[in-house]
Amino acid sequence: MTVISLVQHTNYDYQELAAKLTELLAPLGGLAAIVKPGDRVLLKPNLLTGARPTKECVTRPEIVYCLTQMIRAVGGQPFLGDGPAFGTALGVARANGYLPVIQDLQLPVIEFHGERYETVSQEFNHLRLSKEAMSADVIINLPKVKSHVQLTLTMGVKNLFGCVPGKMKAWWHMEAGKDRDRFGRMLVETARAIQPDLTIMDGIIGHEGNGPSGGEPRPLNLLGASTNVFALDQAIATILQADFDQVPTLKATAELGLSVDLAQAEFPLLKPQDLQIDDWQFPSQLVPIDFGAPRVLKSTFKHLYVRWIKEPLSTYGRV
Repeated sequence: MTVISLVQHTNYDYQELAAKLTELLAPLGGLAAIVKPGDRVLLKPNLLTGARPTKECVTRPEIVYCLTQMIRAVGGQPFLGDGPAFGTALGVARANGYLPVIQDLQLPVIEFHGERYETVSQEFNHLRLSKEAMSADVIINLPKVKSHVQLTLTMGVKNLFGCVPGKMKAWWHMEAGKDRDRFGRMLVETARAIQPDLTIMDGIIGHEGNGPSGGEPRPLNLLGASTNVFALDQAIATILQADFDQVPTLKATAELGLSVDLAQAEFPLLKPQDLQIDDWQFPSQLVPIDFGAPRVLKSTFKHLYVRWIKEPLSTYGRV
């Protein structure tokens, strides 16, 4: 049975947050059930941008701080990684207050690069994923709950798009064109290929309105966790009363047979109805997926992309 752990929590105080994360993970067997001694553990936050550090566009550094300590306590070797579309993981992290955490814990920060990886989907079998991410022993996915002007709502599945090397995201936006459903399938297939071992949702303060960065902070006072990223996304969307057909990742999850009947899932702590939000602000207007770059720039991206996909298949993979 799929287990989805949900708790209420209202702040990012280190001590209180550590205790709440321990409570959150207990129904999953605790972190020791996921991380074994010696495991290299990728912490994959949402490091979207350094441009709006007060608007709750990224996963909070306090969550990374607490999890780093928890991972080391069970013998794991954590590192932080992401592939921002603009800038570097370290640069975006620094702009969002991560530097004291990184320095205090001496937490390695890895920049994601590319390595061709054969996905489970024929439609997207040329997708490049970061070799640094795919070679981790354990992947812990740390998304932020956000509205999104292209995808309505983004959560755990969308956060794994960060494992596509930064500049290559532009090509995938171009290839999808204005087809939101195809882009949603690509995101779901990416998540299925990556197979995160654990997803922990940062919903203490979300980002509503015209996200992923143009909206405003919104306290949701919740944390969620599951080993099934698709099920956790469904639960959070239910809390926010989202129309699943208007969220391309959720629609694709159902079409690809990856959705979970939440009525049959196990909620050992709180249930979605216990945390229901009646007035979450979705985008005021949806915009096309199309990457709005000039024609010459698009041509350059396409040239680089074609060169990239002709390289031999990588042996990196998650089994």
